Amino acid sequence: MTAYPILFSFRRCPYAIRARMALYISGQTCELREVVLRNKPAEMIELSPKATVPVMQLETGEVLEESLDIMLWTLANNDPGGWLRPEHGTLDDMIALVAECDGPFKDNLDRYKYAPRYENADPEIHRKEAERFLRVLDERMENSNYLFGNRPALADYALAPFIRQFANTDRAWFDAAPYPRLQSWLEDFLDAELFKQVMSKYPAWQAGDTPTHFGKGPQTLPHL
Repeated sequence: MTAYPILFSFRRCPYAIRARMALYISGQTCELREVVLRNKPAEMIELSPKATVPVMQLETGEVLEESLDIMLWTLANNDPGGWLRPEHGTLDDMIALVAECDGPFKDNLDRYKYAPRYENADPEIHRKEAERFLRVLDERMENSNYLFGNRPALADYALAPFIRQFANTDRAWFDAAPYPRLQSWLEDFLDAELFKQVMSKYPAWQAGDTPTHFGKGPQTLPHL
């Protein structure tokens, strides 16, 4: 049993960003443990042998190992922005789009951004393959400001950190690409106070440290 849920996170990881945004908007305070990926703490690996962030241990001891599960858990407790209730479509529709992002799109994104890590990966080919998904997203917003209507919902926040990562791989190329609605959507996301709040910098956690609390409640501590 813990006083607050414990979140192992890494500031720049898109999976961790989406989880932190959901936790923040839902008002859920947690104990934040910032991870250095080249030196992952044994405590995190013990909780989740797959050793990827984010990982959350609830007050009950239950462990959530997937970012989407963390989002769904905290929003089920409190969803002030209606993220789980899109203006158009259903929660299942949003989850299906997230799965497409986390599957084929993420595979191509990794081989575009980190081509030297993959044998025979051609970044230009993988960028073109990833563009299929960019087109889908841009077309979805032909008649709305967001992916499932005129207000943002779960899918927007779950996908935006990955589109940000893709765009930053070659920002000049992305800014010149024929996806004006997606570009505007991403800029709105990057300018949002929510994104800025969850991208605050924290020191790397070590066992024995005084707990650092993350969230909107009175337990939030000043960041670096």
